[in-house]
Amino acid sequence: MDASGGGHDRPDGAPGRPRPPARPAAAHRGPLAARVRAAAARARDAGERARAAGPPPGPARPGFWRSPLRGPWLTGLFGLVLLAGVAVLFVTGLLSYAAYNPDLAPGNDQTPDKGLLGFYLFTWPTSPAWLYRLTQGVHTVLGVTLVPVLLAKLWSVIPKLFEWPPVRSAAHALDRLSLLLLVGGAGFTFVTGILNIQLDYVFPGSFYTLHFYGAWVFMAAFAVHVAFRLPRAVRAVRAGRGFQPAPDSAEAAGLVSPRPAPPTISRRGAVAMVGAGSLALLAVTAGQSIGGWWRRTALLAPHGREPGSGPNGFQINKTAASSGIRPSDIGPAWRLTVRGGGRQEVLTRAMLLAMPQREAALPIACVEGWSTPDQQWAGVRLTDLAALVGLGTDTPPVLVESVQRGGSFSSVVLAANQARDDRSLLAMRVNGADLSPDHGYPARVIVPAAPGVHNTKWVTRLTFGEPA
Repeated sequence: MDASGGGHDRPDGAPGRPRPPARPAAAHRGPLAARVRAAAARARDAGERARAAGPPPGPARPGFWRSPLRGPWLTGLFGLVLLAGVAVLFVTGLLSYAAYNPDLAPGNDQTPDKGLLGFYLFTWPTSPAWLYRLTQGVHTVLGVTLVPVLLAKLWSVIPKLFEWPPVRSAAHALDRLSLLLLVGGAGFTFVTGILNIQLDYVFPGSFYTLHFYGAWVFMAAFAVHVAFRLPRAVRAVRAGRGFQPAPDSAEAAGLVSPRPAPPTISRRGAVAMVGAGSLALLAVTAGQSIGGWWRRTALLAPHGREPGSGPNGFQINKTAASSGIRPSDIGPAWRLTVRGGGRQEVLTRAMLLAMPQREAALPIACVEGWSTPDQQWAGVRLTDLAALVGLGTDTPPVLVESVQRGGSFSSVVLAANQARDDRSLLAMRVNGADLSPDHGYPARVIVPAAPGVHNTKWVTRLTFGEPA
């Protein structure tokens, strides 16, 4: 070995070539754990260099955000309100999806390949008849009402979005990623939902698919955030609004400004302002779900205004014209085909009116949150139509098909419990008058507690026991 240690002697005594320097162990293709440790070390080094260099000018500087209101108490209070509200939104959203009975047929399910996300699905009940009106009304109205709280919460933590260095370690990078998914998921879920309520949906693709998967992404990030932040939020709220730790303390967590500006409003005043905004949105939205006199107050709801007068003067979502219904589709040549048990019957409207007529007082409730009061429907029970093709009282699921040419849900499968309910009708009259074309003339389905789109209008075929 030479004195420098840079080579080795050949057997003949001649000096050998220098031995290449050993590479660090992390540079080799070693076990996954070694590579992860090396990546974490590089991230820490990068974070230390960024910290030493200091933040660039702008929102990353500690003194950029100067509001004296920001702090653990205000952030914790808004966070706890959102925790309760979002939990209700999530549960009612799951119930709304279950109400579509998505496992019955592809026509019912606008979110294919749901996989494990459909673990909780159950057959949606028909009683009480106002069930979907309640759950979906709460879902949509609460979603609108929480918007000021969500915006206030984002405002209270906005310095955290620009903290420096952006990444300090691998764990910190994961935390930042979850925060990005949380903020992005919240924005996407609330925006798509509100646009759908306003009948101004502009996103490409199906609302049902995007809102469904977006909500699951948001809730996953929300659950992670709650798991890490809930104890801190509870401690801060219990400490009271006067609790304002030092800017460099762990409790402040980058929320408290090192150079706060003079206050122009108290923290209590800020909470009152956000609460007033939520109450105002509640007042101008909830009427479309409550109905009656309150409908006049639903200024921000498309279905809040009075829809008209007379027996057919109640809310509709899609008109005959928007659904591609032509006069010939619903004129004298219209026929209803009933299939099942290997048999088929073709009926005119006059033949249907000659059958025993039943009545049911039922509302219509839509995924957009609006609903009608109970309307008095009259027509033929679905069980009586099933009996025409030889099916007994054990009525199977039924595929309902419409003559409509445009829009979604031109066909739907009703579950067996829905088809067997005595209040489930093929209705031809409402409130003592024939259905109007916009309400489904010559015949439509009306089912208790079902989403509005499952109360199919302009029905032309019923197939019992063959929903696929």
